[in-house]
Amino acid sequence: YALFLLVVCVCVCVCVCTNCCFLVSVQHRDIALVLCSETFGERIYGLDGEEKWHADFRLKKGVMTLPQFADPGYYPEGAYETAVSEIEVCKSNLGTMLKAYKNPAEPKDAPQSAIYSKNRVELGSKNTLICYISGFYPARIGVSWTRNNVNVTSEASLSRYYITDDGTFNLVSALSFTPEEGDIYTCTVEHVALDRPQTKTWEVQVELPGVGASVFCGVGLAVGLLGVAVGTFFLVKGNNCN
Repeated sequence: YALFLLVVCVCVCVCVCTNCCFLVSVQHRDIALVLCSETFGERIYGLDGEEKWHADFRLKKGVMTLPQFADPGYYPEGAYETAVSEIEVCKSNLGTMLKAYKNPAEPKDAPQSAIYSKNRVELGSKNTLICYISGFYPARIGVSWTRNNVNVTSEASLSRYYITDDGTFNLVSALSFTPEEGDIYTCTVEHVALDRPQTKTWEVQVELPGVGASVFCGVGLAVGLLGVAVGTFFLVKGNNCN
């Protein structure tokens, strides 16, 4: 990959009364990325780890990826066309650099993955399993799913690749499911930086209703009744003595 541009800013002054002004220093990471290989190209703008805009070379247009309420900013007409030309320049430079550096080995970062349910698990209620894969490089990666040892990869979705500040990638795969007791799911990741596929397992486990409070109340009631009985016994004995 050819270009990584990072800009850090900005200092903000906030006035809260007529006689005082507090100076608050805030750092933001405003990122502009052009990435390419012989077969791959990416143009992204981001802020503080969140993507704001990317060029979709399949749909041939620029795509805003932050919601309107986030004030994502404005990208002028021609931004997509500019991205196309930047990718061509990137690929040209990449070829020159490969020759200059005598085809150096491609850097590799192994992915980390985690699997979890989107919502609290209730038997028979639709839910979503998330397989979050982070910190890998290069972008080429394989993700597969199983349910009770049956391949269900075709039922899962894949997000686009997300670029982090250090140049590695994150990816999210999601699988809709209806939990049934005893079901076992796996998410398997294959990557050139891994010696063998990395598999995470998730089993349907439903929390049983808590019994601690009920037991505590029952014991407390029993002790209370015992105390009343003992007190009554001694009261009767005392009256008989009198």
